[in-house]
Amino acid sequence: MQAPLEWLPAAGAPEQLILLLHGWGEDGRAMAPLAQALRAQFPQAAVLAPDAPEPCSGDGGGIQTEGRQWYATDDLTPALWAERVAAALPALEAWIKAGQQRLGVGPAATALGGFSQGAVLALALAVGHDGLAGRVLAFGGCFVSPPAAAPRLTTVHLFHGADDAVIPADGSRQALQWLADLNGDATLDIARGVGHALHPALVECCLHRLTHHIPQRTWQAALGAVPARQEGADPSAPDD
Repeated sequence: MQAPLEWLPAAGAPEQLILLLHGWGEDGRAMAPLAQALRAQFPQAAVLAPDAPEPCSGDGGGIQTEGRQWYATDDLTPALWAERVAAALPALEAWIKAGQQRLGVGPAATALGGFSQGAVLALALAVGHDGLAGRVLAFGGCFVSPPAAAPRLTTVHLFHGADDAVIPADGSRQALQWLADLNGDATLDIARGVGHALHPALVECCLHRLTHHIPQRTWQAALGAVPARQEGADPSAPDD
């Protein structure tokens, strides 16, 4: 995968790594507004936004585009959806690990964000590869099927527009409920009057969660319930 957007700290080695996955029919440049907001909040972070590996196929429900896709949306059924998402994960996992190694940033100090199709993949990685990233930032996404277990080393932050007609906000509500039932660490923010978009209101919610939410695993470690932390530092130590 190519990363058309890659920002590194002005000086010194990266302390955090933030990876942003775009939605269907877009490319890495679509994540620039979120990337800029995160860079301003975390100046020592490396921020990467790759292009999905495939050109879009089909018409995306009547929408013609020359953008990219993480998986095809043609003739999508629930079973086929889960199959296509699963098939996209190995290459993405390998790319994330390669970026962590190249930039010298551990999994706990990695945040994986995504919008729409990118959020679907980020959520799938969170439950299928626990600890690959310390935080997942899912904008306008959902799970393609109920998770069998909640991640223990990853905090999931869900963001959704209340008026989203592409992936309704109930997708994030259901995700939160499933994770809560499995004793996972997750939050949800829904913005009124917002559709299927990386809206500034949701970006602000994201920044607030990253700087104010203390992960459940951190509390457990402080209480002696977790014997060891992941390598690296969480990219979002509270600043208040």
